[in-house]
Amino acid sequence: MSHPVLEVRDLSVRLPGAGDRRHAAQGISLTVHPREIVCIVGESGSGKSVTASAVMGLLPRNVLTRESGQILLSGQDITQASPAELRALRGNRMAMIFQEPMTALNPLMRVGRQIAEIFQFHAPQLGAREVQARVLRLLADMRLPSPDTLQHAYPHQLSGGQRQRVMIAMALALEPALIIADEPTTALDVTSQAQVLRLLHGLRERHDTGILFITHDFDVVAEIADRVIVMQQGQIVETGTAQEVLEQPRHAYTRKLIDAVPKGEFGARRPPPANDPVISVENLQMRFVTGGLFRSHHREVHALNDVSLSLARGETLGVVGESGSGKTTLGRCLAHFAAPTGGRIVMNGQDVSRLSRTQWRQWCKRIQMVFQDPYRSFNPRRTIAQTLAEGPMNYGESPARVAGRMREMLDLVSMDASALQRYPHEFSGGQRQRISIARALMMEPEVLIADEAVSALDVSVQAQILDLLEAIRERLNLSMIFITHDLRVAARLCHRIAVMQRGKVMEIGPAEQIFRHPSSDYTRELLAAIPGKDGLGSRQASIVLKEACA
Repeated sequence: MSHPVLEVRDLSVRLPGAGDRRHAAQGISLTVHPREIVCIVGESGSGKSVTASAVMGLLPRNVLTRESGQILLSGQDITQASPAELRALRGNRMAMIFQEPMTALNPLMRVGRQIAEIFQFHAPQLGAREVQARVLRLLADMRLPSPDTLQHAYPHQLSGGQRQRVMIAMALALEPALIIADEPTTALDVTSQAQVLRLLHGLRERHDTGILFITHDFDVVAEIADRVIVMQQGQIVETGTAQEVLEQPRHAYTRKLIDAVPKGEFGARRPPPANDPVISVENLQMRFVTGGLFRSHHREVHALNDVSLSLARGETLGVVGESGSGKTTLGRCLAHFAAPTGGRIVMNGQDVSRLSRTQWRQWCKRIQMVFQDPYRSFNPRRTIAQTLAEGPMNYGESPARVAGRMREMLDLVSMDASALQRYPHEFSGGQRQRISIARALMMEPEVLIADEAVSALDVSVQAQILDLLEAIRERLNLSMIFITHDLRVAARLCHRIAVMQRGKVMEIGPAEQIFRHPSSDYTRELLAAIPGKDGLGSRQASIVLKEACA
């Protein structure tokens, strides 16, 4: 066998202070060979990302400390490299795809310029025209629309999935020997995810690239992994080939993770809610102009194009589609964060799409939103108590009633009242999402909009949040719009599913109908692109389908 492109020997990374454990990662040993994809799986806090950051030399100073161990890149011990030597290696010999592109990209620099910087720093021999051609080629390879125009956009002008693809393009720019991918497909829809996985497969075949792939999606593991490493509480608890780990897991923790994978249960098997529309969307339009500094770069984008749908009282409606399909724009229009350019939004018989900001204040309590990234939606300087109290206090609720409701809502989302005096950074991702749900419920809404509320969570926490949302909907008789790029998650939670593409609703119907008898070619493409069709996902889905049809 060839020499490893990456070899980690007995790596331990120490946590500061008195935490719940001494090490973020302890005794980690692993190898990645050329043309090999090694997947690390585990729950949030298991040490996956810390291990990746240690390899890249990106551990935060004065927070995490490498206590022991060696990290060899093509035989070179990079723990002994100087900061300048590490900078030269990053991007050239090794590259990292980060989970959250908005924090990794420069918000003040156009995305094309950020990709070009990789070539200018590591390949100064390339001329300006060659650099420009490579930038456009990378953007096209990522299936980004209109690369010649999109290269002039700033990160905040792109959707979450588009930003992630820009981040991946930067990592692949110089085709390094080692790629570390930290949850690179979490924010991507299934078709974009499939494209990225094919790109990584092709890269390792063409250039002998070794890939260390961190993920919580076992269907992705089934699709691409050669070997699998399972981590828990900073330690490796199981390792083996993908087939061994997925089909015959030895450790109880591994079995727990696999059991939590969405299996495609159909929400339509529950009794359907009463056909009493709480909100209706009629021919909704949303257009805006995007582009660069020059008018020739401008183009009109139809984020929503004649969208019509309704939400019954007590119903969960899933909105599914690729990145840029208009899902989040629809949610933002419904929550009055964005004003549609045409059509109507009717709530309880009244057109609320044309209300002024003052008039909307009377209605906005009734529609609340749970965001994809709760950490970015919280004020890091405010305690949880201040965060939960802000909304109702602004509407004149008494402090005594707000205090009682805070404890009631935390109990509803299975959080202890001791959380009230803590800050957002003191919680895990799943806990922050529970608090985000509690904040939305503080306003006693009729409609809850969940925008990719579980996409960044590991499978076990994701299952808990989905069960929590379903229990809350039934207990409070809420109507819910669940925006997601994961069709399996939508099938588990939603009564009906609306499939969107390029601002249009391609089809809408009961979840089981969408899965078993899709009427749109686009829906069939989405279903065909689900990763792991020939592995874990297909085996579980086939069992569920047989049970549903029995």
